[in-house]
Amino acid sequence: MNGNSAQKIVPVLLSGGTGSRLWPLSRELYPKQFLPLCSDRTMLQDTALRVSAQSSSKGPSSTQPSSGAEAVFSAPLVICNQEHRFLAAEQLRQSRCTPRGIILEPAGRNTAAACALAALAVTAEDPDALLLILPADHEIRDAEAFRRAVAIAARAAQAGRLVTFGITPTRPETGYGYIRRGHSMDEADGAYNVAAFVEKPSLEVAERYLAEGTYAWNSGMFLFPAARLLAELERHAPAVLAACREALDQGSKDLDFFRLDAAAFAKAPSISIDYAVMERTDRAAVVPCEIGWTDVGAWSALWDVGNKDGEGNVVVGDVLLEGARDCYVRSDNHLTAVVGVENAVVVVVDDAVLVADRSQAQDVKRIVDRLKAEGRSESVSHRRVHRPWGSYQSLHTGDRFQVKSLTIAPGSRLSLQKHHHRAEHWVVVNGTALVTRGEEQVMVYENQSIYIPIGTVHRLENPGKVPLTIIEVQSGSYLGEDDIVRLEDVYGRN
Repeated sequence: MNGNSAQKIVPVLLSGGTGSRLWPLSRELYPKQFLPLCSDRTMLQDTALRVSAQSSSKGPSSTQPSSGAEAVFSAPLVICNQEHRFLAAEQLRQSRCTPRGIILEPAGRNTAAACALAALAVTAEDPDALLLILPADHEIRDAEAFRRAVAIAARAAQAGRLVTFGITPTRPETGYGYIRRGHSMDEADGAYNVAAFVEKPSLEVAERYLAEGTYAWNSGMFLFPAARLLAELERHAPAVLAACREALDQGSKDLDFFRLDAAAFAKAPSISIDYAVMERTDRAAVVPCEIGWTDVGAWSALWDVGNKDGEGNVVVGDVLLEGARDCYVRSDNHLTAVVGVENAVVVVVDDAVLVADRSQAQDVKRIVDRLKAEGRSESVSHRRVHRPWGSYQSLHTGDRFQVKSLTIAPGSRLSLQKHHHRAEHWVVVNGTALVTRGEEQVMVYENQSIYIPIGTVHRLENPGKVPLTIIEVQSGSYLGEDDIVRLEDVYGRN
């Protein structure tokens, strides 16, 4: 890479995490990368825009490129959990980002498998490609510095090195792994050989690392020559590479997605790319950088990067504070009052409230583990559940009945379906509905209703240009979501 030309870099957005430490806002079916936590865009959208040709001045993560930035990005490749496929696709569409592809993982297998999938998929089209591996749930506040760091890393990658980005530490952090840099690289000014990867240290050791000045936080972001990564995987993690190759070979296209073969992918060991390759290869390099980075791994991280008032509080939503200091308080749709509290995290959503000491924010995951052990739905989904056609929210549940609010996006339709155990009553409160009921099709307008008897084949569509809102009353002996027999579905779910 030189000042006159630039090799295109393929961004690989890793969107497979569940973000359990950001419960109750983050849930298994709607994790943190799909939430607007650090700007008015979601974290996935911010990550995609950061490596696109677009620019925006909204929010703290500006994507305005530096005039001297050499990094040139191609369309991103997205790797995500199959349960999140429509969320990812829709959020990218809203950002006017057309991905190179979206690969669906049937189960999580950590970052080594994800990197292997990306390298295999991209080298099939471009053997000389450079891959920029980016978790979709990181915050980077200085986009220009990020692009400059990528340009340095690209020069090192073109010299055959596997490059990681080391974040210059600002405090003796015990929650991150560290990288000790060695000698500088002749081929890329600003890049260094990796002397050692170091596990999360004690506070005393972290203070020493900070004082020495040769250590950086391990960001989990990488720039790889795709062909070289495959060679290193073959050498150091052949089981990962073999399973991913088989999963791709046996996989299939599904709408705008690519589904991996589940049985083949299950054979891949669950291991990070750090352990699988970076700590074993003799080609590791690091680019130290100051880019305003955080991995947003807990509520305390959002306090770190948030805009604080005069008492050190970060407030989001309808919140009243009295005598509070150094708190993070977030409330969605509820007035929340906090009095005389210090160093606290308070998060209020429709179906749950979290109160925690900010220093113990990492322990929120224990609550999620308990919810899962008890089989409670609050670990999996919000009261509002998102679907490819829109969303629904449970309003009230009683003996043999349930009331829901459905929002159907313009031009969208539910599957053609029937139920064995429940009837449904639909009231249109906004928009116009096109209803298939048995052999007939009926237009139902605002303030009108229609009845769907048990066992009747039916479909709900929004033919209009504004969202359609329906109040649905279900009645019957069983009201579970698994009492849906899909006969035809444009989203490939039947």
